[in-house]
Amino acid sequence: MQVVLAQPRGFCAGVERAIEVVERALEKFGAPVYVRHEIVHNRHVVESLKAKGACFVEELDEVPDGAVTIFSAHGVSRAVEDAAGGRRLQVIDATCPLVTKVHLEGRRYARSGREVILIGHAGHPEVVGTMGQIPGTVHLVSTADEVDRLEVSDPDQVAYVTQTTLSIDDAREVVDALKSRFPKIVGPDTKDICYATQNRQRAVHDLAAVVDAILVIGSPNSSNSNRLREIAEQRGVPSYLIEDAAALDWRWLDGVERLGITAGASAPEQLVQELIEALASRSAIEISVLSGQEERMHFRLPPQLTGKQVEPVR
Repeated sequence: MQVVLAQPRGFCAGVERAIEVVERALEKFGAPVYVRHEIVHNRHVVESLKAKGACFVEELDEVPDGAVTIFSAHGVSRAVEDAAGGRRLQVIDATCPLVTKVHLEGRRYARSGREVILIGHAGHPEVVGTMGQIPGTVHLVSTADEVDRLEVSDPDQVAYVTQTTLSIDDAREVVDALKSRFPKIVGPDTKDICYATQNRQRAVHDLAAVVDAILVIGSPNSSNSNRLREIAEQRGVPSYLIEDAAALDWRWLDGVERLGITAGASAPEQLVQELIEALASRSAIEISVLSGQEERMHFRLPPQLTGKQVEPVR
């Protein structure tokens, strides 16, 4: 069987930064450090950091007063920031800089008197955080059909931002619907969908053209991993989202001569290699890598981890 690997795949710069934040914090301040929410959506990453001394919590009231506390890559609301300040927690913010960019854009639109429409998936941590970062009314829509049901105060004073991990095609469809209904709407088109999400989606689009089936390594609650599987399915290629090699149903590979493999932005490359080893244990395989965008993005660490003392949030 021929195995074709997507390129790029796996960790993006925001995920690498978030994981390094936790590891550096443990080195500098010692265990435990507390992380609000999963630092990234991957069980293997979380378990690895737990073994090193990270404690993952859902809410700040689970964190002892004054403890070193890390906000996940998905970002948090202003209410969570204020609560941390009230507790004088020593906060290190691992929010992906591209998510922070969306927060800043949303606040800028709100300050200019516009109602903000957020294109995203209800309940996703990034969406919850973004809605809580933008003052005033924020409308959430996931599909073009929902645009028709929007009620705004002034159709001439609206703006939109997007969750960073959406399907580019789906987001563009919603943006087109918004522009049709609100001709004076302003927003960043699909530029807020992060570079890594776009690169991985283009890669799986290309991969789907040359394989019989695709395995996407990623967690069930990973938005960008789910989008990769959906894109392959839309291209008419059977596609399966699995957390690791142990989750592979071998019946999926019956009759498959060319198998594509990719991984979501929060899935470590180790899981890809373990899947390849599992495949090789069953039959002879020939591995190739699809040509694709080379990523060189790197985000700086928070100042608390580069020599400055951690200060409580004010």
